[in-house]
Amino acid sequence: MADGRSGRGGRAAGLPLAKDAVIVGFALFAMFFGAGNLIFPPALGQESGALWPASLIAFVVFDAVLACGGIYALAASGGPIAAIEGAIGKRPALVLVTAATTCLCVLFAMPRTAATTFEISVAPYLGDDPSWALLPFSLAFFAVVYLLSMRESRLVDIIGRFFTPTLVVGVVILVVAGIVHPIGPVGEPLSGQVVQEGVRAGYQTMDVLGVVAFGIIIIDSAVVQGCATKQAKLGVIGAAGLITVLLLGAIYGGLAYLGATSDSLGTGMTQVGLLVAITRALLGAAGLAILGAVVLLACITTAVALVGSAAAYFEKLTHIRYRILLLADCAIGVLICNLGLDAILQFADPVLGCIYPPLLTVVVLLFFSRFIRSRRIYQGAALGALAAGAALELYITGAVTLIPLDGLPFYSMGLAWAPFAALGGLVGYLSSKAIPPTP
Repeated sequence: MADGRSGRGGRAAGLPLAKDAVIVGFALFAMFFGAGNLIFPPALGQESGALWPASLIAFVVFDAVLACGGIYALAASGGPIAAIEGAIGKRPALVLVTAATTCLCVLFAMPRTAATTFEISVAPYLGDDPSWALLPFSLAFFAVVYLLSMRESRLVDIIGRFFTPTLVVGVVILVVAGIVHPIGPVGEPLSGQVVQEGVRAGYQTMDVLGVVAFGIIIIDSAVVQGCATKQAKLGVIGAAGLITVLLLGAIYGGLAYLGATSDSLGTGMTQVGLLVAITRALLGAAGLAILGAVVLLACITTAVALVGSAAAYFEKLTHIRYRILLLADCAIGVLICNLGLDAILQFADPVLGCIYPPLLTVVVLLFFSRFIRSRRIYQGAALGALAAGAALELYITGAVTLIPLDGLPFYSMGLAWAPFAALGGLVGYLSSKAIPPTP
């Protein structure tokens, strides 16, 4: 039809789909680009010095490429829930997806967005003891998040059209200032393992945990649902993923370059401290205000995506109304946020360290689903990753130290569980050959 729409109201190929891909791509960028994604690249750049492009590539692959590719793989396999159920079975999928969604969107990452915003954007202006302001700030923060999340079908449109351009402009101002007037020359590498550092940083963002939750929002959004065919939907999601990778890569690259030129500011600072020092050196007090606004926008967009995806998932699971679940999630966010950022991080690390490996394993294997004929391969790999992840967390926290695990391959990169996932997948493959599954 001349207006670019099919007779049933779905969008046909052409310019409307390209516009949709841009909106969805901007939304995905904002969902993934939280405060953690803002503070990792400068520290990585300072650590890598003149080799910052190598560490940047590793970081982008293990963060943006895996996350966006994971959403596409889940969409191509029937949707996030259906894809994981098809891979490892309905009940294991229910446990894994529910655990990931609860940890990411309710207990840890979601309240952390508010706590991080408070630490960077508010606390520095409140004197020596800003803790009194955390409760009123968290109430205001989650009130805004609730209001923005009330219309489920409009989440992607709201984030993609309005929040992302503002967020990008703020970061670009900082990066351009650092390119036009560099803080100093690019320094020498402070580490002899810059690629490993990039992999580790990309892994530590744990954005792959968001592929199920964010995938639900993207696939169910009015923008994607308006496409006439599955191929059109996949086209929009694939193009949006590419846009997101390019946006994240460009922003990460600029921030990593700023870090690579920051040796004169001193080394050994925290990631947040380095970002603040870079901003102050480039733009002064006005720059710190811009940084505060960027962090606020980044965290609000991520929080909106997290609470919205949690409410959408649990609505399907429990049939409780979306807005009731949304309100409950925001209330939990306020309570946990007031424990403080350090407490949230302390509790989150070991739990996420157990859940992340099996989910990442399944998502990566779904890239090759056309070559995997047996569910036992997925199941074996996921079980191997889960067991290894749990053992590593027990070792890291000091709960069990009978066997030293820090000598395992890829331990320094946070990927010591990966060989066990591969071994579990091999055992699953061999078992499917020895004992074929019953029809």
